[in-house]
Amino acid sequence: MDKILVEEYRGGALECVHRGHICGVSISGAVKYAVGDVDALTYLRSSGKPFQAIPVIRHGADRAFGLSDKEAAIMIGSHRAETFHVEALESMLTKIGVVEDELVCHPTYPLSVPASEAMLRAQKPKRSIYHNCSGKHLGILALCKTMGYPTEGYWEPNHPAQAEIVDTLAYLSECAREQIHIGTDGCGFPVFAIPLKHLAIAFLKLACPETIDDLDIRSAVIKITGLMNANFEMIAGSNRICSSLLMDPNIVAKGGAKGVYCFGLKKEKLGFALKVMDGSEDEWPLITASILEQIGYSNQSTIDRMYQLSPTEIKNDNHKTIGTNKAVFTLQAL
Repeated sequence: MDKILVEEYRGGALECVHRGHICGVSISGAVKYAVGDVDALTYLRSSGKPFQAIPVIRHGADRAFGLSDKEAAIMIGSHRAETFHVEALESMLTKIGVVEDELVCHPTYPLSVPASEAMLRAQKPKRSIYHNCSGKHLGILALCKTMGYPTEGYWEPNHPAQAEIVDTLAYLSECAREQIHIGTDGCGFPVFAIPLKHLAIAFLKLACPETIDDLDIRSAVIKITGLMNANFEMIAGSNRICSSLLMDPNIVAKGGAKGVYCFGLKKEKLGFALKVMDGSEDEWPLITASILEQIGYSNQSTIDRMYQLSPTEIKNDNHKTIGTNKAVFTLQAL
């Protein structure tokens, strides 16, 4: 059963509660910390992007097309279509040799409010590369061209690129392939649901690649996580939790839609996955800060950045403090 993770108070009265689940696993893959149900079936959504990028890197598609580190990193990202994101994506279109119409993700305006407002003021149209998943799509198209797979239908679950992604996720999460539930994500790609503890195991292995026996996958994971930390701005964008956490070289982190967030800690050899059941993302930084505090995480500046993104004080439009946010869960050590 889910537990209350965060409470919001306004004028001293409880206004909102956010329930969910948290799972932390150790280097052995055993559950070490729990809140709620660690077996809760959880769609990865965009937290799955590091795993979707593994076949791309494993088969050298980034090298085949001469992608820069920033271009390779945005394949893993949920970008906001800020200027530096768009520059990388347009360069990838040229290098890979695809046209924007080949992307199945629907044309949209940037998720970045300033970027979107600039497009509207300039009366520029929606574009597929503005979609926050477009880097992932370009990566899979590069993989298809490298491996000789058809680019048509690259998003279909039975496409060979998608089949390798599922195999990779099953291997790293230690979840049997037949137990992975497959749906359709907002961008048109297959999306996978697995028990929360298996998602935590997968992020533990991103943070601790020495636990991966397959040397090709291990090498790809090392490169991917290095790209994420070195190019954190490409994984999300300005003032976003993923980019803020990835500034810390000890952390590998990625979130997804509808409240799922995951991170691995390298030195501590821990993997965490959480799910806010009402689908909210606003609570992620506060929950993450509380997790780090409860395990005695040593990098206070990382925790401080989380509180900057999700302050405990609630302010109204006039910047007056009118309430508080409070993480109320306690990690149960197992």
